[in-house]
Amino acid sequence: MTMTAAAHSLEPTCPPPDPNPKRPALPLPPRACDSHFHVFGPHARFPYAATRTFTPHDAPTAKLLALHQFLGFARGLVVQSSCHGTDHSAMLDLLAAGNGNYRGVALLTPSTRREEVARLSAAGVCGVRFHFLPHLGTPASLDDMRAIIGLVEPDGWHIALHVTGRDMVDHFGFIASIALPVIVDHIGRVDVNEGPNGQGFVALRRLLDTGKVWVKLSGTDRASNQAPPFRDAVALARILAQHAPDRVLWGTDWPHPNIVQMPNDGELVDLIAEIAVDETTRRKMLVDNPAKLFGFD
Repeated sequence: MTMTAAAHSLEPTCPPPDPNPKRPALPLPPRACDSHFHVFGPHARFPYAATRTFTPHDAPTAKLLALHQFLGFARGLVVQSSCHGTDHSAMLDLLAAGNGNYRGVALLTPSTRREEVARLSAAGVCGVRFHFLPHLGTPASLDDMRAIIGLVEPDGWHIALHVTGRDMVDHFGFIASIALPVIVDHIGRVDVNEGPNGQGFVALRRLLDTGKVWVKLSGTDRASNQAPPFRDAVALARILAQHAPDRVLWGTDWPHPNIVQMPNDGELVDLIAEIAVDETTRRKMLVDNPAKLFGFD
């Protein structure tokens, strides 16, 4: 569906999340944080952006909170979606309902005013996201990204990057030059066919080694070429957890927009034990690292 067609229809263009997540066998530690998910709508209250490139099923605050309680998450980082553009109302609804246990990642433009950044910071927003993926719309220029980074630097936000392995190779210098903490989403969407010696995966490990970059070991279902339990992508995530346990995070990516094969969120939680194979690494990935980056007590 084209951007124009999506903008004029509320018919969903991607499937809804699995309505029947299994109860995880893996018990999560207290204060575990889901470090990547979205909330959508409900569109009757929080309309989708006219310029969106996809239309999701509603996935509002109440459903997200119920899922987290079921899975065992006490904290979370909600990432603003391009389908809501720069209208953060749905995200702010969740932050208000979260009683201090949730933080947010915004979408901004170079024309965003400092007053808006201050308003979002006061609500619990602690990061801004840039993407390099055309299916989410035209990526911002590097100059615009630098302008936005300067806008949020006084508030100490982190910079979230939705990139591919190729992007990390091509823009390695730019990413490494960012003074604020950087978080790479979804294992950098590296090409699993290239394996651990692929250029993108090597670039990601080099970025982690700078000490300024973290990576979310989410999205194994997106990176994998296999059916669940996504062994090929899980193997790469495990390498990163072992390589840099102080630099890893994990998230469900609920409600999994633009996914081809819808995963079961309970099954994804159980894969944490195969990504972070020891309890110390799991605690760092789920509790300690998010607390440090997102400002939880």
